Amino acid sequence: MLLPLTPVRFKSHAARIYGRKTGVVCGNQRFSYKEFDQRCDRLSGALLRLGMKGGDRVAYLSFNCHRLLEAYFAVPQVSAILLPLNIRLSPEELAWILNDATPRLLFFDPEFTPIVESLKTCIRSMEHLICLREPRPAWAHPSTYEELLEISTPRLMDYTGIDENSVAELFYTSGTTAHPKGVMLTHRNLYLHAFYAARALHLQDEDTVLYIVPLFHVNSWGSPHTYTLSGGRHVILPKFDPQAALRLIEEECVTRLQMVPSMAMALMHCADFHKYDLSSVREIMIGGAPASTALIRQLDEKFPGAAALGGYGLTETSPIATIAYPKDHLKGASDEINLRRRATAGTAIAGAEVRVVDAAGNDVNPDGHAVGEVVVRSDTVMAGYWNQPEETDRAFEGGWFHTGDLATIDEEAYTLIVDRIKDMVLSGGENVATAEIERVIYEHPAVLECAVIAVPDEKWGEAPKALIALRSGHSTTEEEILNHCRRHLAGFKVPKSVEFRESLPKGGTGKILKRLLRESYWAGHARRVH
Repeated sequence: MLLPLTPVRFKSHAARIYGRKTGVVCGNQRFSYKEFDQRCDRLSGALLRLGMKGGDRVAYLSFNCHRLLEAYFAVPQVSAILLPLNIRLSPEELAWILNDATPRLLFFDPEFTPIVESLKTCIRSMEHLICLREPRPAWAHPSTYEELLEISTPRLMDYTGIDENSVAELFYTSGTTAHPKGVMLTHRNLYLHAFYAARALHLQDEDTVLYIVPLFHVNSWGSPHTYTLSGGRHVILPKFDPQAALRLIEEECVTRLQMVPSMAMALMHCADFHKYDLSSVREIMIGGAPASTALIRQLDEKFPGAAALGGYGLTETSPIATIAYPKDHLKGASDEINLRRRATAGTAIAGAEVRVVDAAGNDVNPDGHAVGEVVVRSDTVMAGYWNQPEETDRAFEGGWFHTGDLATIDEEAYTLIVDRIKDMVLSGGENVATAEIERVIYEHPAVLECAVIAVPDEKWGEAPKALIALRSGHSTTEEEILNHCRRHLAGFKVPKSVEFRESLPKGGTGKILKRLLRESYWAGHARRVH
């Protein structure tokens, strides 16, 4: 018997097996898996009443909430394509994406009413603008989201007619091209990613995940599907706030956290951190940007009952490709060696093949020093880029997906990301990896956040510059930071200058935006990085 591989099967399975269990917590609302399943089916019915057909795009401009979580099952259930939008983008960037993806329907939070009002005249494809909750603007659809669900009857949706190779989700990610690229993830991609990730993470129905990473960021690292498949509990944080996150960890006995480094730092340095019982946390995965040994060590100290480790993936890989679990036969190594391994991207999860290759496509020496590009082959790798066949062909050159990330790999297949190709500093003919410098700077006790970027240099062409935000109550100097770097780095890798800032700009996922940091330094200069 052949059934289509589609993630919509997970919510039906959860309703059958865990129907009476609280599956979703969002603010003061709590839904059992049976109720969640019914709400998803009501939304599917509402979409059909609104005329949505297979292949139509359904966009969401929303904070994390149970309504967006429901869309991850209800939209692909009717063979439509879910398009979650990055709420941090400018109206101009959103307009470009919407005109490229041409959705027929947009759901939006009322906080974004001014943006949607400015967009509605320039987006040719949109037929329905539906406010997720009150207050509803007069020009929007006469029914809010909840009102649409009320008039729609839940009914068993037949998934057997879904084409598993059709697109289920569309995420736009920034790249080196002039415009964002729409990543097409199929039903098959998402179904198999959920199984691979659930196995790799050892998920069980006793697990509770807190949504710290935004849902618009590649479905919050696959959590809607993996935790529903496992019968775990979804606890939703509308937007990242360290104290609110700590409160929810204690109140909901959260067992799993997934964060980018800047979020982890903000959480640990919250003034009220010590007031909360965080003993329920068993595992913390750091992704979205390279982890450092300093960060993993701090997480070990702050969450003594939890295992902290790195992971790696991209929107194009659905996203998880590697996780830095210590292998059983290596646990006899020293604590310092195990710490360094947990701070890497890790090894490939089942179902993914990961290589590090040189410019000719040959595997680099697995010595933990030779640098090459990470390439991936997996059932979870995207179908391609929406409306960009040339970019798709370029990304899949040689039959492997080229990530644009530079890394080393050791004899135990642990991959260490050293930089993005576009972020490398070419200083006096030497390639300098900014992530390597950042790892060293993060070891300094006064540093809260840092980013190393290339800036123009009359002598070297370009040189590394460190931009640093300090921890509250700490101080240091440029010379102290440079001396710290000199003790741990080759001379040509030491930043030529240091600048202290109150904070560093971040995107919707909490990642530091190096592109914005570079702009002021490269104004009027020719630059290879965009």
